[in-house]
Amino acid sequence: MKAPTFAVQAVLFDLDGTLVDSAPDLALAAERMRAARGLPALPVAGYRPHASAGARGMLQIAFGVAPDDSRYEALKQEFLHEYTDCLLHSTACFEGVSELVDQLEQCGLPWGIVTNKAQRLTDRVLAGLSALDAARTVICGDTLPRAKPHPDPLFEAARRLGVPPATCLYVGDDERDIVAGRDAGMFTVAARYGYLGPGGETGHWGADAEVNSPLDLLKLLQLP
Repeated sequence: MKAPTFAVQAVLFDLDGTLVDSAPDLALAAERMRAARGLPALPVAGYRPHASAGARGMLQIAFGVAPDDSRYEALKQEFLHEYTDCLLHSTACFEGVSELVDQLEQCGLPWGIVTNKAQRLTDRVLAGLSALDAARTVICGDTLPRAKPHPDPLFEAARRLGVPPATCLYVGDDERDIVAGRDAGMFTVAARYGYLGPGGETGHWGADAEVNSPLDLLKLLQLP
C-alpha cells in the first residue's frame, strides 16, 4: 500500500524519543540513584522503552515505584536532581534529524517542538543541541496548565506559528502524542524508531502514518 502524503503548513515534533535520544542519560540518572543505595546496575535496554515517561518511567524500572507510592515524590525530586546534572552526557539527536530539519527550513516549512519535559530541562537540552536551533516554537510540559495527552499544547504551538491546527502534522513516539495530535485535529505520525513504551506496538494508536527513521518523514510531506 502506498504511504499517504500530507500538505501541511507546519510540522511539530515531540522531543525525547522523536528528535533526541535521551534514554542513556535518563537511565544514567536512575542508575546513579541505584548505585548510591548499593544496588546492582541495570542495563540501559531495560530503561529505554520507558524513557518517554521521564521520571515516572525511570523510577518504575529502577525501584518499582509508581506515582501513587508514598516514596515517589521524594524519589522523583532526587531523580530530577541527578538528571539535571547529566542530561547532556550522552543525549544527541537521532541520526537524520539534522538533515530533516535542514530540509524543512530550506523548503520554508516552519517546525516546532511540543514536549512534556519541563522547560528548565528542555532549555538546557536544546542549548546543547545546535541542530535544533531553528525550532520556531517550543511548548513544554509546564508551559500550560495541561500537558499531553491533552491537545492544549498543540493548539498553543499552532497559535504561536500562526497556522490552523488542521494544517499541522505532529510526530511522536508515544501513544499520548498521537492522542493529543488527533484531538487537536492534526495529522499524526508515529515515530517507530523511538521509545514506544512497553510492548513497542503502535498499530492501535490511530496515527495517520508511521516512520522508521526521521528522514522517512520527508516522503510523507508534499514539499515545494
